[in-house]
Amino acid sequence: AVRRFVEQVRDEVAREGVIVPHVPLGCMIEVPSAALVADRLAREADFLSIGSNDLIQYALAVDRGNSRVAYLHDPWHPAVLQLVRMAVDAGRQVGIPVSFCGEMSSDPLGALTLLGLGVTRFSCTPSQISMVRETVAAASAQRWSELVEEALSLPTGREIHDSVDAEASRLLPWRLGGAPA
Repeated sequence: AVRRFVEQVRDEVAREGVIVPHVPLGCMIEVPSAALVADRLAREADFLSIGSNDLIQYALAVDRGNSRVAYLHDPWHPAVLQLVRMAVDAGRQVGIPVSFCGEMSSDPLGALTLLGLGVTRFSCTPSQISMVRETVAAASAQRWSELVEEALSLPTGREIHDSVDAEASRLLPWRLGGAPA
């Protein structure tokens, strides 16, 4: 329906003599229901973008702005990571890009976890761009895919985080605050 509406508007503008280039239409994956049907959305979209802050909030029923429950907001929760994986896999299956925006992509350890899930496009805080870029560039996507796959067998977000953190500290210590080897 959105695509038809955009085409209608493009035709109206074209009749006025204005040439409008193709406008890519994407879909935000910000709620669990969108992640669960990401394969269907990907068939209609030119790209997908995972909005992690909202996705985490709705998947875990946790308002990160509420101090009484904010501690439960966990980007490494297995359910959250499975939803991210579903969206990435859906984009990969139809050959469209999937980007990731949210706090997790501004954290080098989060970016490595996302890389392991197949994310290759990150939107992060400007002050973190070079650190995340250098960290991801120094990492092997294949190796991180294997590491994250192993970590996903763990039962809690804390255990997944700690497993990924231990490997990151071992493989890329200078990127995560340590001194170069």
